[in-house]
Amino acid sequence: MTQDLIQNYYKELIDLQNADGVEAQIQSLLYVQIESVSDLEKWLQAEKDLMMKIAEAMTGHQVDFYRNTEDADIKSTYLHDQQVIQPLLMKYEAKLNEKVCESPYFNKLDENRYGLMRRFRESKVKLFREENIPLMVKEQELNTKYSEIMGGLTVEWDGEEKPYPFIQSQLDHLDRAVREKAYRAMISAHRQIKPDMDAIMDELVQLRHQIALNAGFENYRDYMFVVKNREYSVQDCYDFHENVEKHIIPAWNRLANVFKSELGVDTFRPWDNTAKLMKNPPYSDVSDLMDGVSEMLGKTDPYFADRFDYMREHGLIDLGDRKGKSPGGFCTSLPVSGDTFVFANFSPSFFSLIALIHEMGHAVNGYLEFSEQGPSEEYHLRMEIGELYSHGMELLLLDKLDRFYPEEEDFKSAQREELRRAFKMLFGPLSGDLFQHWMYTNPQHTAKERDEKFFEISKRYGLNPVDTSGLEEEIGMSWADTLHYFQVSFYNIEYSMSMLGALQILENYRNNPEQAVVSFKKGARADYNQSIAAVYKETGVSFDFSEPAVKRMGEFLEKVIQDIH
Repeated sequence: MTQDLIQNYYKELIDLQNADGVEAQIQSLLYVQIESVSDLEKWLQAEKDLMMKIAEAMTGHQVDFYRNTEDADIKSTYLHDQQVIQPLLMKYEAKLNEKVCESPYFNKLDENRYGLMRRFRESKVKLFREENIPLMVKEQELNTKYSEIMGGLTVEWDGEEKPYPFIQSQLDHLDRAVREKAYRAMISAHRQIKPDMDAIMDELVQLRHQIALNAGFENYRDYMFVVKNREYSVQDCYDFHENVEKHIIPAWNRLANVFKSELGVDTFRPWDNTAKLMKNPPYSDVSDLMDGVSEMLGKTDPYFADRFDYMREHGLIDLGDRKGKSPGGFCTSLPVSGDTFVFANFSPSFFSLIALIHEMGHAVNGYLEFSEQGPSEEYHLRMEIGELYSHGMELLLLDKLDRFYPEEEDFKSAQREELRRAFKMLFGPLSGDLFQHWMYTNPQHTAKERDEKFFEISKRYGLNPVDTSGLEEEIGMSWADTLHYFQVSFYNIEYSMSMLGALQILENYRNNPEQAVVSFKKGARADYNQSIAAVYKETGVSFDFSEPAVKRMGEFLEKVIQDIH
C-alpha cells in the first residue's frame, strides 16, 4: 500500500529556526500601548495573527515527524520546536496573558465574543509557574520517545516483518485461530517494549504531579480540570461512570451473548471481542478506501465530499501503514491555510474505514468553523464538541456502508459492528478516564499496581463479558497501546459524552435525514464562543450525560441493533 507524500501542505510564514527573531516579534506585542477597548481588540488580532503563523509551522513540523519518525532532519526540526520554541512560547504566553488580564479594558470586552477567551486567559494566569516550563519540555520529550518506539514497532508474521498496525488489523479475521495468533503476537510485542513503556509512564506521572503541586493543586487530575476549563465537575464524571456501569454494561453483555452465538463459540475470549463477522477487509488499497469514502460522504451531503476530495487533491490526507510512521490517527488544523490534515496509520480493516470517516467529521467541522468564524484558537478546542461531529459523521454514514459491503449479510454485519463500536464508545473511554483518575490521585503507584488497576477497571467495563482467564497480566499491560495516556492526558471521557450526542443525531437522522444533516452542519459552524450545551442545541441534540439520558440512549442503541438484526 503506497501513497505519495506531498510535503508542501502547510505554510511556513515564520522562521522558527531563528529563535531570536521569533522572540523579538513576540516581545514587540508587550510594548504596544493599549488605551481603549478598540486598541485592545486590535492588539488581540495582532497577537492572534502571529500565534497562528507559529502554530501552523509547528503543526506542520509535528505532522512531518509523525509521518516519518526515522528521518533525522525532520526529527531535528521537530525537537527544535519542542525544546526551544515551545519553552519560549510558554514564557511569553504568561506575559501576554498578564498584559491582557491587567488591562483596564479587559472586562469591557463584549461577553458574547470574548467571554470564553477571558475565562481561558484568567485560568492560564492562575496556573502559570515558570518552574513548570522545563518540566513540560521534558514531558514533551518523553512523548516524542513514545512515538518513536511505537512508530518503529514491528512484529514477525508468517516469516515477514510487519508493522504493528497490520497485526492489529488481523483481529478482524473471520478465522478464530488467526485472531488468536494476532492477539498473542501483539502481547509479544507489548512484552518487548514493556520496560520502556513503564519507564516513560513512571516519569510522566511524577513530572505531571510536580507540575500540579507547583501550580498549587493536590494532584494532576484537579489541575487538568482547570487547564481544560471543563464545564462539569469531577463528581459529574464519577456519576457518569456509575450511570454507564448501571445501564450500558448489562446491554453490552446481552450484545456479547448475541455475538458469541453468531461466532459459534462457547466462551468469549479477548480475540473474539474484536470479531467483525465480515468476510474480507473492506478495501485493499488506500486509493480504493478514499474512492469509497468520497462516495459515502457525497451521498450524505455534497459539501462533505467536496471537502474530502479537496483534501485528497492537496495532499492533506496520509493513510496506510509503513515502518517509521507514528501510530494512531488524528485530524489537525492548519490555521493560516484554513485547512485540516488527516493522519492515520492503519492496515486494511473495518476499523480503519470507520477511523477515516471519524476524522472526516473533525475535518468538516474544521472547515465549516473556519468559513464561518475564522481560525480557531486554543481555548475554542473543546473535545466534547469536536468529537460530537466525528462520531456523528460515523452514524450519518451508517446506511451507506454497503459501498464497501455490497452483500446484504456483510452490510448488516458492518452496520451492527459500527453500532457495537458506539456501545464501546459509551464505556471504553470512561474506563480510560477512571484509570487516569486513579493514576494521578495515586502518583506513587508502582508499575505492577498500574497494570493490576487497568485490568480491574477493564473487567468492570468492556471486558465484563469476556473470559480473561490466564491473560490477566497481558491485559493489564495493554494500557501502553493507548497513546492518549501518554500524549493527551485526560482526553477520554469526551468521547463518551459526545457519543450520547451522536446517538441523538442518528435518532434525528432516522426520523428526518435531510433536517438532521442541516442541523449537523449548523452546529458544526456554530459560534465557538458559546457553551458546550449551546453548540449541542444548535446541532439539534442535548449535552446531557445524566442517568435518564444514559438509560434512554442505551435503550435506543440496543433497539437499532435489534432492528438491523
